[in-house]
Amino acid sequence: MSAKPKHAATEPTYDAVIVGGGIVGTACALALAREGLRTALVEQNTIGGGATASGMGHIVVLDGSEAQFALSRHSQKLWQELAPKLPASAGFSQTGTLWVAADDDEISEAKRKQDYLAARGVPCRLLSASELAAQEPHLRSGLSGGLMVEQDAVVFSPVVADYLLREALALGATLYSGVTVTKLGHGEARLEDGRVLRAVRLVNAAGAGAPFCTPGLPIQKRKGHLAITDRYPGFVRSQLVELGYMKSAHAVSADSVAFNVQPRPTGQLLIGSSRQYGREDGAVEQAMLGSMLRRALEYLPALAGCNIVRTWTGFRAATPDKLPLIGPMPDDASLWLATGHEGLGITTALATAELLAAALSGTEATIDPTPYLPERFFSTLPITSSAVPARLSTRSEEKP
Repeated sequence: MSAKPKHAATEPTYDAVIVGGGIVGTACALALAREGLRTALVEQNTIGGGATASGMGHIVVLDGSEAQFALSRHSQKLWQELAPKLPASAGFSQTGTLWVAADDDEISEAKRKQDYLAARGVPCRLLSASELAAQEPHLRSGLSGGLMVEQDAVVFSPVVADYLLREALALGATLYSGVTVTKLGHGEARLEDGRVLRAVRLVNAAGAGAPFCTPGLPIQKRKGHLAITDRYPGFVRSQLVELGYMKSAHAVSADSVAFNVQPRPTGQLLIGSSRQYGREDGAVEQAMLGSMLRRALEYLPALAGCNIVRTWTGFRAATPDKLPLIGPMPDDASLWLATGHEGLGITTALATAELLAAALSGTEATIDPTPYLPERFFSTLPITSSAVPARLSTRSEEKP
């Protein structure tokens, strides 16, 4: 006789069940396990897949708003602490980000950016046109200069997600893999195979798929294309981004592209970036890919001689105000969110996990969590006691 599937009655009750095994979900699993919380993580596909595997792995401090800066900068510091513990295959490298100024207006923006970051303790320096050319000789001539933000880094994020999960499992966390959550809320995560996981807190960390589990979230999929070349060691030294990038990143409806090239530890060049709303099909779109590559060639003409070996797409989880959703849903005391990071999921994963762990363990957060609370989009809903959670039980207090 074949073994019968497990039913709800056989499943333990957890302090927290996390849905989504990308870098945000695995970071949250480790952070909660470190607090002694009985934690389970559910991933329908591959750990570190989805947007985690599709993105550039750029750990970057951005200054689109004070809240964006606070989350990205604090998370960058957490990455610096984590980096020595990561396996070599994670490819963590502090390349810095070189924001390239094409004209005098963008040099003015570079100076504004430098003033903002330097005032907040972020190491950065302006480069003249000649210094820029010396730093990155493959950039086209005639550029006006740039801004080097020195502590920005790159990482191969799927390896990090796997590392974070293994650390969480070593602390007693449980993994449910290859199964989809069909319903999430009111203390229950219902799985497609009929099992029901019960928890004091449920955490939706499913990225662009978060609305499937929690309908009505203010999240849109934002499709992006990437291309990677053969190995050309030393072709570029730093992550290169045009200063017009933020205009592209903050466009809320129109398709857009921007120059964004990253040197990988392998010697390959990772080329981005594009943004599209209203797409469900993950296929590579030749028109958008071509537009993105032409933009890259405007800044790096020598790319024309480089061989592209693979192209792919991914979906970012975008919110209307460009800030993630981290915290409780106002109408369900059990349901919490850790999603909506758009292009900053890799950068801010560790700070997101820290904020969540602080809230669920009743400790004080290092940065103000208020700007990221989901209630900013649900002001008409009643605020429940989930906004100030009670401390959950730990494994040492009660066995499952």
